[in-house]
Amino acid sequence: MKVLLISLGCDKNLVDSEVMLGLLNKAGHQLTNDETEADVVVVNTCAFISDAKEESINTIIEMGELKKTGKLKKLIVAGCLSQRYKDEIMKELPEIDVIIGATNYDKIVEAIGTDEESIVDDINYTPRPIAERIVTTNASMAYFKIAEGCNKLCTYCIIPHIRGRYRSMPMDSLIASAEKLASDGIKELVLVAQETTLYGVDLYGEKKLPELLTKLSDIEGIEWIRLLYCYPEEITDKLIEVMATNPKICHYVDIPIQHSENAILKRMGRRTSREDIVELVGRLRTAMPDIAIRTTLISGFPGETQELHDGLVDFVDECEFDRLGVFTYSPEEGTPAAEYEDQVDGELAVKWRDEIMELQQEISYEKNQQMIGSTQKVLIEGYLVDDDVYVGRTYRDAPGVDGIVFVSAPYELISGSFVDVKITEANEYDLTGVIVE
Repeated sequence: MKVLLISLGCDKNLVDSEVMLGLLNKAGHQLTNDETEADVVVVNTCAFISDAKEESINTIIEMGELKKTGKLKKLIVAGCLSQRYKDEIMKELPEIDVIIGATNYDKIVEAIGTDEESIVDDINYTPRPIAERIVTTNASMAYFKIAEGCNKLCTYCIIPHIRGRYRSMPMDSLIASAEKLASDGIKELVLVAQETTLYGVDLYGEKKLPELLTKLSDIEGIEWIRLLYCYPEEITDKLIEVMATNPKICHYVDIPIQHSENAILKRMGRRTSREDIVELVGRLRTAMPDIAIRTTLISGFPGETQELHDGLVDFVDECEFDRLGVFTYSPEEGTPAAEYEDQVDGELAVKWRDEIMELQQEISYEKNQQMIGSTQKVLIEGYLVDDDVYVGRTYRDAPGVDGIVFVSAPYELISGSFVDVKITEANEYDLTGVIVE
């Protein structure tokens, strides 16, 4: 059968989608990007916030219309929406033929052939390690999921109720998967999980992320290893040491802190404080003066006042993060925070978000200006025909969320190659440079 797979949501969901593509291909199904030709459509959904749920539902409805206008015989819904609302969506969206749970992606081939309506296991179900995977990002980088689920129980987050408790993937299977990716030409591994820093605690009784990083760095062909989703309270001196001394590990870290003020952090159920975060940022920059630190914040969390917002603005100004994103709070049913009485007006949350992002633009612009004149190692990822320039990233830029480098070169550059680039211009987010011959 011809199968179209649509992946929505986060990079962790994308990894699951790529595994499903690999399994479908191995089973002999033909993969297609043409919805009008598809016999089967698989929608891998997201249900993290309201906007994501709405996008997932609209996509399901849109694909369901293909039963009338196209060749579609079967519509399969996977991912977080199907795990969280399996009964509701089967009742309200009759165009769905089969739903499979968030971690049941290993049963996608079975779902195509079954007459059952539901393949949804317990939220703590963990699939066997699967080597089959078709990477869809580009020829040179791949997201690399090292764990499933989360134990933190932040008051605003529904993930533990969808994805279950924290489960690390066995280290030997991860190494084997990384070796396969390297043999396929992948140069950069971007490590993801709901939380990467706790890796190994459940399997080995202690944090094993430093050891995993070291073993991944031994794989021939892997040149960059990037860390996302590191909780601040779980970043150890050992992890910092490995990052600082291993040349394959990017001096880059994503630390989603969500807020700076202790009163809000406590209400969020976070296990850190403003003082601890400032101290951690200092330790990271002492060990790696060139490190790029990314974080994300939430504006308008219940109970946030103008004074607390001003404190967050002062904190951002003090820490001068290299990369920063802000999301307005989204109340999720089933979470404690959604029941808090002191909800913040949505327009005010947007205003506060915009204020922080305006400040961050100034910080980012100043930092990028300091890059002018320097020579940076750039991973080439494509070519813009209309502008006659190549595009790539430095170690300071995670794919999809950070900036890019526009590279001029007098000869053809190959995607997936590393080149030295002298930076000549910079704006708030992106850099421009010329290749160093």
